[in-house]
Amino acid sequence: MATTTPMPDSADLQAQVARFQEIHAGILREVRRVIVGQEEVLDHVLIALFVGGHCLITGLPGTAKTLLVRTIAQTLGFQFKRIQFTPDLMPSDITGTDIIEEDPATGRRTWTFVPGPIFTNILLADEINRTPPKTQSALLEAMQELSCTVRGRQYRIEAPFFVLATQNPIELEGTYPLPEAQLDRFLFNTVLDYLSADDELKVIDLTTHPDLPSASTVTGTADILEFQRLVRMVPIAESVARHAVDLVRCTRPVEPSAPDFVRKYVNFGASVRAAQFLVLAAKARALMHGRYHVSYADVRALTLPVLRHRVLVNFQAESDRLASDDILRMLLEAKPEPK
Repeated sequence: MATTTPMPDSADLQAQVARFQEIHAGILREVRRVIVGQEEVLDHVLIALFVGGHCLITGLPGTAKTLLVRTIAQTLGFQFKRIQFTPDLMPSDITGTDIIEEDPATGRRTWTFVPGPIFTNILLADEINRTPPKTQSALLEAMQELSCTVRGRQYRIEAPFFVLATQNPIELEGTYPLPEAQLDRFLFNTVLDYLSADDELKVIDLTTHPDLPSASTVTGTADILEFQRLVRMVPIAESVARHAVDLVRCTRPVEPSAPDFVRKYVNFGASVRAAQFLVLAAKARALMHGRYHVSYADVRALTLPVLRHRVLVNFQAESDRLASDDILRMLLEAKPEPK
């Protein structure tokens, strides 16, 4: 039994899948001309794009977070805007604001809405945790509803719309933890780590020559919207979907089936949205790997990036030097892949 209608066997659908594989390969090829390594992070960002979700990229300064997002936007051919988050940034700097304009002929004054940078296809929220929660929350409505409200009037944001936010670890000075409600709207929290010595040498070689590498455009908005529809058509067996739901439910201390270490170390577990995102992301991963069904491996491979920002540990975990990643790895061991 499948939880979705199986993909029909038709020439049109086969052409769509072939187009998906072609564009996916083209995006990887172009991005890797500029970005060295970080294959897992790149996969996570592309899965978010193919699902229609938002992605939070966590990493130390100087690890090419901004360059990665800018390069992907260039490869997709999307309208791209960037906001540098600072402590004095205001919500209207993101959403836009109304201004008073005067007609020179009649002298009549009217309110005119000036759209902010949020009206785009890809919004790079650079160092999003450098600004207070009041300004961070200006993104909430846009991320969930594809709209923003200014002075009581709602304005639509055209799809596709992605927020790719970068943040420095919150232990660094001058950062503000993101509100839980906003964190839950990110499909992934993917961690961008330091490169290996060999990859770092490749970066030096690429970036210290007069001619810097650049990526070419390989697709557009119409393709991405079609791929988002295609991803949702990928079937998933009921047993695989149940495994995803079980993993999510076991992060909640109040759940009877939750392991003892979850009850000991976790304050709040993942939401229902986490289960939805985990299944959707697994569908996109399966299609990216050339498969037309979701496997247990797809679900388990994406458990950490989907859940790490949704599992809030308590003081006992901090005292024992355990982070949400440690809890989730323990959970994957405690809940092995069904036979």
